[in-house]
Order: sequence, then structure tokens, then C-alpha cells
Amino acid sequence: MSTLLSAGLCLALAAQSAAYPPADAAAQAFVPGQHFTLAWTHSIEKIRWEEDYTVHTTDKERPYLSLDRARVRGSGAGMEPPADAKRVKGWYEYTPQGTLPPALRLTRSSYTADYTLCADGLCQPMSHWLTSDGDITLMWACSRP
Repeated sequence: MSTLLSAGLCLALAAQSAAYPPADAAAQAFVPGQHFTLAWTHSIEKIRWEEDYTVHTTDKERPYLSLDRARVRGSGAGMEPPADAKRVKGWYEYTPQGTLPPALRLTRSSYTADYTLCADGLCQPMSHWLTSDGDITLMWACSRP
């Protein structure tokens, strides 16, 4: 696996994206980096959830995301941690199983707090990179458009 300096995350509003999965050129925002944390607060339970992602690049295929670790601060309303989760400093931590779709579909509502996206240790609301239209935002691994 080689690392391209221009790899990162592309973000686009689903309503404005003509292709799915979107081509890199369809990105409305680019967040450079290889390691990211996506965090949010559950809209009903008000419990924090965090997921750690890595952007992988090779010379022969498009960049892709892996979901490496996840943490949840508690449980309730459809957000129970899996049976293999370990309690660490107040968080249930675990390694998610399965493969990811080409683009993650993130619901961003004006009625809930925005996602937090951390890149290179700097955490910002997702609106720092791309404003919300109150619907779906697509996020996928890409090379600088």
C-alpha cells in the first residue's frame, strides 16, 4: 500500500451529486489526510459516537475507506454496542466488521447537532468544510480533485 499526499475525503451534498458513487470531480469539498474521526451525538439518547477511518491508496485502484475502530459512550435506542465491545475509560470500544459502501451517506438535519470531522488532530463541525442542505451528505475516499 502506498500513500498519496493528495489523498483524503471528498464531501458532496447528495441532492447536487449527479453520479453515485460520485467521481472525484463531483466533490464539493476536499479534506486532505489519511486518518479521520467522524463523531456525532445520537439525536434521541444524546450519547456520543465516534468512528475512526483510514483512507487507503494503491497505484492501481481508487482510494477507499476502512472503518478501523468505533466508540460509543453508552447504549440505548438502537445503538447498543456489539457483544465484543470492551469498556475503556467510559467508552464501549470495538472493531466494526464488514465492508463499507463506496460512499457513506450522512444524514444532516437542522434539528440535530452537525457531525464533527477530525483530520490531522483538528476537529471541526462538518459545516466547516461543507454546509448542509438539511438532507444527505456523501463522504468517500478520494484523491485531490
